[in-house]
Amino acid sequence: MTSPEAEQGGGVAGGTGAAPDGVASSETPEERLERAVRAAEQALIEFEIAVETFRIEVDNFSRLHHQRLGPVYARLEELDALIAEARAARTGDPEDVRRAQELRARVLPMPSVEELFHGWMDGDGLFPEAAAMLTGRPVQPPPRVRPSEEARKLYRELARKAHPDLAQEDGERKRREEFLSRVNVAYARGDEAQLRELAAEWAQGPAPAERGPSRAEELYARLDWLARRKEMLAVVARELEEGAIGAMLRLAPDDPDRLLEEIAEQLLAEVAKREAELAELSA
Repeated sequence: MTSPEAEQGGGVAGGTGAAPDGVASSETPEERLERAVRAAEQALIEFEIAVETFRIEVDNFSRLHHQRLGPVYARLEELDALIAEARAARTGDPEDVRRAQELRARVLPMPSVEELFHGWMDGDGLFPEAAAMLTGRPVQPPPRVRPSEEARKLYRELARKAHPDLAQEDGERKRREEFLSRVNVAYARGDEAQLRELAAEWAQGPAPAERGPSRAEELYARLDWLARRKEMLAVVARELEEGAIGAMLRLAPDDPDRLLEEIAEQLLAEVAKREAELAELSA
């Protein structure tokens, strides 16, 4: 799993550089500028694909983190409140009483817990899967939502072909944006079949119009827009990478599922420690 900045590499807008092999040295300044715009467009598209891919990976890992570890976090909060209440009942110290009340207030009431932990808890308590997680018994894992390699390939191909930044007219841009929003939904679900259907749909649709010759002023404006767009995406990428979930993914980029297992083991050890402390206070 590569971060967007690392995958992007170089910047979007820069000098036109020397003419590549096969390009006549007699090309005009406007032709060189046109070539620079084309290169900058492709660089921006690749960066946007990298950022969107990473965003979906962060969202999926966040969902898995919540599904697997949410009940354990809830149990830890409940145990902290129970321990503080037992200690306050034993000592009668006003500070202990205040601390117990503070921790109890942090524990969500049951209706809010039901809304927060979908599929794990209701008004009657933990569901069997959540109880199994807390007791160490085998638990049915949540459905895998991380896109497969084939889904990644299909997504990248569609994003390159239908990207809105390739459109020169507002109507075409809107069509591409709506189409890519459907592509993003299918990719987030890891739905390979839907991605294939979308690929076939795009192949049958209207071909994007060829961009005709443009004036140098328009090309310079285009380069400026591409550079500003890249700067904005870099901010989004940095926020994703510096967030709590992004930081977790950086710890285990190749095996995030194993990272969840390790965190679960640590949390369950903390649950056992607190339960022992509570039992000692209640004795």
